Amino acid sequence: MISLGLEDKVIFVSGGSRGIGAATVNLLQQLGAKVAFTYRPVNSYYEGEILEGALPIAADVTDPAAMEKAARLAEEKLGPVYGVVANAGITKDNFYSKLSFEDWDQVIDVNLKGVNHTIKPFINGMYERLEGSIVCVSSISGERGNVGQTNYSATKAAVIGLVKSLARESARYNIRANVVSPGFIETDMTKGLPDKVKDKVTAEIPVRRFGQPEDIAWAVAFLLSPVASNFVTGEVLRVNGAHHT
Repeated sequence: MISLGLEDKVIFVSGGSRGIGAATVNLLQQLGAKVAFTYRPVNSYYEGEILEGALPIAADVTDPAAMEKAARLAEEKLGPVYGVVANAGITKDNFYSKLSFEDWDQVIDVNLKGVNHTIKPFINGMYERLEGSIVCVSSISGERGNVGQTNYSATKAAVIGLVKSLARESARYNIRANVVSPGFIETDMTKGLPDKVKDKVTAEIPVRRFGQPEDIAWAVAFLLSPVASNFVTGEVLRVNGAHHT
């Protein structure tokens, strides 16, 4: 039987309680990985208790001390972390002329600083072990832009630049770093779109539908895999139904 080689690998996922994050956690568990994931404290998980094979940890990605603590807890409970998935993200959409400084800063804090806070606690351990894979979730908006999303698009473009540079730095330590760039996916983030907007976007997508969270989860699993993507680093894997190529 062919395997992705993720059995018993410890994977840390930020924002793993819903949407793409939850689908990723579920798939990685099915592939045999040991998974820790962060969630915002509004959810009803109990910190430190392993639920159905996954370890939920209440932590805010905007707080570097909280993410350091989350990293320590994950490794105490599950072992050295092999893979990191920086997934947590928010939107605060508005036309640029009407966008408040507060909404700009909040999106930067979660979507860009949060990625740094997610990866940083693990990187030295990965270098010492000479093994690891980092996957960051960007967006089609970070590649081609999107009306009303200057703040969101800026962060998602910055994540791509971060990963491309990190891939060059980390290659000598046998650490790979890659990006998954989703198109429009059926999640809580897109549920609030008016039907008129959804119809317009769908008409622009050659496959004529939004993607599913599982579509992104499989792309993440591929890039984490030491078997399937062993020679892949510094890449942006687009999963968008040919909406942007």
